[in-house]
Amino acid sequence: MSIALFLFDKTGTMAEPWAEAGYTCYCVDIQHPAGPARDGNIIRVGADIHRWLPPIGEQIAFIAAFPPCTHLAVSGARWFKGKGLYALSDSIALFARAAEICEASGAPYLIENPVSTIASYWRKADHTFHPHWFTRYAPEDNYTKKTCLWTGGGFVMPERMEAEGLAAPDNRIHFASPGDERANFRSATPRGFARAVFEANHPRQQRRAA
Repeated sequence: MSIALFLFDKTGTMAEPWAEAGYTCYCVDIQHPAGPARDGNIIRVGADIHRWLPPIGEQIAFIAAFPPCTHLAVSGARWFKGKGLYALSDSIALFARAAEICEASGAPYLIENPVSTIASYWRKADHTFHPHWFTRYAPEDNYTKKTCLWTGGGFVMPERMEAEGLAAPDNRIHFASPGDERANFRSATPRGFARAVFEANHPRQQRRAA
């Protein structure tokens, strides 16, 4: 069975459908305790992405990367000058490292960020979505957050699958309370989107569609 990589991934939500299908999933994030720790088919790796290398000799089926957006998101543009050049360059370097790993793999991949300045530094996003687009998989994701995806390797963008009978999507991300976990809450992967991406990009699904 192939492996799947999830870069800058603390929660492991994106990896769950792949792990359930039998893939060995590597969730790499500097917030994890140092070194690898296995929980079923999910291996959490505490490492600096600049120094971490994918397992040698393994076939990679899929990659999802969520590089930090704090210094790139246009929603924070009014604070850009105060952050300084190093903050900006560090964020771009992390995004570039994710792109490097993704493109070298040859596997379908996505790199996720909110609406950000990456569109100016690299290229425009290939897709955008809101979490409420996939509430048929997870009704609790009934909220708005415009998110950009840079994709490659044959990535298939899932079709919208919104649940019927729900209220209008809320704006919980914008109103998130200040605190130590605010950034992690705002960047957490919507469970419905994670499932939809798996269903669209699982290799067996692609073979049936061919």
